[in-house]
Amino acid sequence: MTVPRPEADAVDRRSLHERIAADLRDQIMGGDLAPGASLPSTVHLKERFDASNATVQKALQLLKDEQLVIGRAGASVTVREHRQRTVRPASYMAPAGSGKPYRWLTEAARNGSRAHSKLLEVAEAVPPADVAEALRLPKSGTAVLRRQLLTMDDEPVELAASYYPLDIAHGTAMTERRKIPGGTPTLLAELGHPPRLGVDRVSARVPTQDQYQALRLPGGLPVLRTLRVVYSDDERPIEATVMVKAGHLYELQYEFVAE
Repeated sequence: MTVPRPEADAVDRRSLHERIAADLRDQIMGGDLAPGASLPSTVHLKERFDASNATVQKALQLLKDEQLVIGRAGASVTVREHRQRTVRPASYMAPAGSGKPYRWLTEAARNGSRAHSKLLEVAEAVPPADVAEALRLPKSGTAVLRRQLLTMDDEPVELAASYYPLDIAHGTAMTERRKIPGGTPTLLAELGHPPRLGVDRVSARVPTQDQYQALRLPGGLPVLRTLRVVYSDDERPIEATVMVKAGHLYELQYEFVAE
């Protein structure tokens, strides 16, 4: 019988500069290296990791490419301000008030950021299998797709592809290539389908080519993929959205109440 090797014996096959960057990245994202803080000196990192100067510089360049740190000539490398944004998904589901912008935009403004949404595509399309299942579509069934790119402070932050059942979307502004005042939650509520429940499924994935280019991703870091299904009365699914954002720049915050 073959005895499984303990996890402690697993070999990290990444190059040394990738391992150095991974350890520093974890300290940055966990807050041990706070925004504005200086990273350990090159001399310290060389001793800590038994690495050459060139290897340490390659590790630091990875973090610079990921926009986690800033390096200036003659100065220490420091952690970038706003190196990680916290997203509270629950704050975006409710319809915006009359004449108000989409909640994602107002939440970003509240946090001091300039947010913008660019509508990339509006079409009738066959959704991915997990979206089709969530919307309870028949095999090869179609839905109305609205795909957009969200930016914050002129940086791409999220690709969002939202799908809507045809019987709800047809004949409405959802089928038109223009922005909807207040966003689709407001329109759905006006159509008699108010959002009652949202369910998120979050996974980390290797980015597709389209995601890599649209989000200007560095290296081979994963993205966070969220499949959000919104239900109205009688537990009817009225919207399913696939949201993709850079995994090293964002964290999701969920709040639970003990019963």
